[in-house]
Amino acid sequence: MTAFSMHCCKKVKKFLFTCLLALFATTVLAGNSSLNIKSAELEALDDIYVLNADVEMKFSEKIEEAISKGFVLNFLIEFQLAKPRKYWFDDEIVTVTHDVSLSYHALSRQFLVIRGDQQKTFVRLDEAIDDLSDISNLKVFQKSEVEKGELYKAVLLMRLDSKKLPKTLQGEAIGSDDWQMSSQRFEWVPSLFK
Repeated sequence: MTAFSMHCCKKVKKFLFTCLLALFATTVLAGNSSLNIKSAELEALDDIYVLNADVEMKFSEKIEEAISKGFVLNFLIEFQLAKPRKYWFDDEIVTVTHDVSLSYHALSRQFLVIRGDQQKTFVRLDEAIDDLSDISNLKVFQKSEVEKGELYKAVLLMRLDSKKLPKTLQGEAIGSDDWQMSSQRFEWVPSLFK
């Protein structure tokens, strides 16, 4: 009798382990939206510095469906330049936030990417995502705000602004991996005054 119960117990454990593994796999696959900064650099143009970055973006089916229904997705590009300090908080030189939005215009059947007063249209969603994930010549600070010979640290973050989602989607976005789109905190030491 003891051998029979031990055998059943092992089978139950194996079954539970398999179920947990399957549940974990579907959870990971369900929230397949991602936002990853691959590279970033600062470039001097005249009297300003501009930010160039390459971001890898992937939307889940739920996000793609929301876009096709005409919902606007707003993304925040947050940049900070600071002077590192050894025994205290970094000295913040500049913090800049830029808005970029992606939407679908059903009448013209085009996807719109809007950066400030600049608007671009695309026929396919993947083309719009490619444009959205390419940060080019984004003005971040004046040359006069930094000193030659000083060491600086740059930080970049990009995320979906869930506060600007329509109310109907905000409830769905809470606790859903599909809507949790935020890049890692990308840090680097820029070479200024080349």
